[in-house]
Amino acid sequence: METTDQINIQTVLHEAETRGHANHGWLESFHSFSFASYHNPERMNFGVLRVLNDDRVSQGMGFGKHPHDNMEIISIPLEGDLEHQDSMGNTTVIKEGDIQAMSAGTGIFHSEYNKNKDQLVKFLQIWIYPNKKNVTPRYDQITLDLKDRHNKLQQILSPNPEDEGVWIHQDAWFHIGKFDKDFAATYTLKKPGNGIYAFVLKGDFTIGNIAVKERDGLGIWDTNAIDLIANSADAQILLMEVPMQL
Repeated sequence: METTDQINIQTVLHEAETRGHANHGWLESFHSFSFASYHNPERMNFGVLRVLNDDRVSQGMGFGKHPHDNMEIISIPLEGDLEHQDSMGNTTVIKEGDIQAMSAGTGIFHSEYNKNKDQLVKFLQIWIYPNKKNVTPRYDQITLDLKDRHNKLQQILSPNPEDEGVWIHQDAWFHIGKFDKDFAATYTLKKPGNGIYAFVLKGDFTIGNIAVKERDGLGIWDTNAIDLIANSADAQILLMEVPMQL
């Protein structure tokens, strides 16, 4: 497979085992980018993508109320039930198939807990720098049909409230795909100058000519499209298209 304008394509591979790691007992977290006590000057961000944490929260445990401001915060549950409460008056539960987005804007407080006493919660916590500051805080949550990501890229986030998925204050688009072995797909970037960060949720892929495995992250920029092939059955991937300029 070939895509156009690939001569000057740039890539950076973050293998799963090279991520930052913190184990607090009740919380085990893997950091693709610098976060808390994990600091790597070469992994501060990918464009406006600032945080990608792969979190596991023990039964009945969670994050107490804490503040955020001027950040777009996206939670993607992978397993179990995560209970959310915030200073905007929202009390919700998110599970696999749900997508949650918050615009922290002028400031919010929120907490997140594993609602269940008998199983882990696994979820991705993602922070995106917004394209406007001090907006009114907002909360968004939707439930998507998981069948709509079988052998296709299901859009889960965009800049546009009327589009599929949640929306944020940034020219970013997220998609999740779940593929049969040997299924091939092409993703065309929505906006010139954006890059794409691919994060493998399950299985193995080849993106362009680069092999990526479960929980690897691959940043790609200076391209208009990427080609990917699933190398294993039930392979799943998250694609995050984001502006490269802060």
